[in-house]
Amino acid sequence: MKKADIKNLSAGDIQNKLVEVKADFNKMKLSHSISPIENPIQIKDLRRTIARLETELTLKQQS
Repeated sequence: MKKADIKNLSAGDIQNKLVEVKADFNKMKLSHSISPIENPIQIKDLRRTIARLETELTLKQQS
């Protein structure tokens, strides 16, 4: 998810998306530990998306 897409979301939408992405990340990490997934870069991308969402949520809550 791009930074511009995240900026357009409301705080509630960001929280919902954060829960969804964290669940996907945990599932992907678990499946990768059992048997290697085809594209492990997806794990890194999800981790970065989580960080972007959390950063934008923090910024929206401060203002």
